[in-house]
Amino acid sequence: MIQIEQLSLIIKKTEILKDISVTFETGKIHGLIGRNGSGKTMLMKCICGFVRPTSGTVTVAGKGIGKDCDFPESVGIIIETPGFIPYYSGYRNLKLLADLNRKIGKEEIRAAMQKVGLDPDLKRHVRKFSLGMRQRLGLAQAIMENPDLLILDEPMNGLDKEGVADMRQYLLDLKAQGKTILIASHSTEDISVLCDTVCEMDKGVLTKLSGF
Repeated sequence: MIQIEQLSLIIKKTEILKDISVTFETGKIHGLIGRNGSGKTMLMKCICGFVRPTSGTVTVAGKGIGKDCDFPESVGIIIETPGFIPYYSGYRNLKLLADLNRKIGKEEIRAAMQKVGLDPDLKRHVRKFSLGMRQRLGLAQAIMENPDLLILDEPMNGLDKEGVADMRQYLLDLKAQGKTILIASHSTEDISVLCDTVCEMDKGVLTKLSGF
């Protein structure tokens, strides 16, 4: 469960997030909608511990972010454009990341790539990947350690119609496994197909929507 209480963020005298209080329940897909600059990405960064709020609290799985821990303990993240070493293959990039935590081995990396439709044996460098392939690699990175929570900022970006359908089904499968997913998307179809709850953000203010 994610609990956010009276969270505000001010950067260079500009109020980016304004007194946000919301709870995202475990085992559901929660959607964030809103135009560019509305505060969606910054809220996700606060949940992940990448940005410290000016006031208020973020609690993930019972632990205060920035108090009990710096980052959520079991989280997979795509925020903004996934960054990889351009002259390495997709598999080699994921292997380097996996070696940092030493939680998983080769088989888990290969399985994650296959689940998102990538060939782990492909030798092509990431710099030659299409936008959709990079997005798939980003999702493979997010899921490969089997996290309890996924924070996904525009995960369908760059995917073709078939890729979007595959990704939607995969996210629904993860929810069925009990994962908690927070997703930001410009696509109302993504949100309506996937999400159990929907919140709209506008100028840093969050509003819960019903009957979306």
